[in-house]
Amino acid sequence: MTGAHASPVPNLTIAPSGPLLAFESHLLQQQPAIESWFRQQWQQTPAPFYASVDLRNAGFKVAPVDTNLFPAGFNNLNPAFLPLCILAVQSAIERVCPTANQILLIPESHTRNLHYLESVATLRDILYKAGFQVRIGALQVDGTTAQDLALPSGRKLHLEPLQRHDNRVGVDGFIPCMILLNNDLAAGQPAILEDLDPRQTVIPPLALGWSHRLKSDHFDLYRQVTAEFAALLDIDPWLITPLFLRCGQIDFMKREGEQCLADNVATLLANIQKKYDEYQLPHKPFVVIKADAGSYGMGVMTARSPDDVYGLNRKQRTSMSTSKSGLATRSVMIQEGVYTFETWGHEQAVTEPVVYMIDHFVVGGFYRVHTRRGADENLNAPGMHFEPLAFADSCTSPDNTLTPDARPNRFYAYGVIARLALLAAAREVHGAGGRAA
Repeated sequence: MTGAHASPVPNLTIAPSGPLLAFESHLLQQQPAIESWFRQQWQQTPAPFYASVDLRNAGFKVAPVDTNLFPAGFNNLNPAFLPLCILAVQSAIERVCPTANQILLIPESHTRNLHYLESVATLRDILYKAGFQVRIGALQVDGTTAQDLALPSGRKLHLEPLQRHDNRVGVDGFIPCMILLNNDLAAGQPAILEDLDPRQTVIPPLALGWSHRLKSDHFDLYRQVTAEFAALLDIDPWLITPLFLRCGQIDFMKREGEQCLADNVATLLANIQKKYDEYQLPHKPFVVIKADAGSYGMGVMTARSPDDVYGLNRKQRTSMSTSKSGLATRSVMIQEGVYTFETWGHEQAVTEPVVYMIDHFVVGGFYRVHTRRGADENLNAPGMHFEPLAFADSCTSPDNTLTPDARPNRFYAYGVIARLALLAAAREVHGAGGRAA
């Protein structure tokens, strides 16, 4: 990409090693077969309406570590690629609700977060420019009057209280056939949205909110997807798949389930070490323990040995005991830690790409950057910032005359892996009984 909207690309501080380099070469050589495979998959299981995927690139491995079905951060996308977002929205809505000309957008309830509100405004603008009337409905139980919020960008948001009329939901006489959720329902499934008229489509389905969804279920499906994809390319699926285990019946404050957690950490570290030995990698394995439900980087810790589980102090146990919206942590996923060896700027701040998709199209992304975190730590934490990712054109236009890790080819690889996670999410939607949304 060139011009005013061009942005630099982080340096990969470790050269891709043999197996990953071979995988990236496979992507370039087999692009037609890969894209044909994806087309077949989307015909069988349509993509979710939208999603974002956090990736980590260790040089010897590239894998997703989180998939968000209610993505925020649209304000961090490169404005040059908003036309692609608009076309993707039109494609998605023609599929999931072809008669729609009005959309009710339901955001998160924490209206004081200006960064999030800027994302809502950007999403509203994308929907409007795609040719739809858009109103924003607030879920607050005590909200009885509309709010006008001025944003730092100069834009304004008009939030209106949700109203239920029999078995349909709207705002002040505006009762559309399509409701777009941008609220992950971590606080629970709102009664006002339950048992609606089937002709009023809710996207994504309520069953995919964090009050029902588990990260471990998603990565179970992702593991199945990558096994199929790896067979197509004749590669080791570990190169693009994080190992993981799960542990239920946890209570960090009462120290219940601690032995189960420590044992699983030991097992997973040993399994990762076997793969490191197989590929002669000099790095020390680590795992990330995260609440199996919830988001916003809460309820997350890194462990390098079982002793890290036994050694939690009260503050750390309190931090792990709840995730977003006070959702109690009763089950955790222990996920293989994937190093990030991409760094940004002269400070060499560690970074990770976040890829955005609408329907089955990659529409852009950004780098999450953290100056105070290491290559083996969670970057979704206070102190992070974002750098727009010049992504949308090159993610579908690899150049086989360049090295596999050249800019357009690296982004193509990121787009492929993000779409594998999207396919796993599509199977989640199908399993939840939701409409193709």
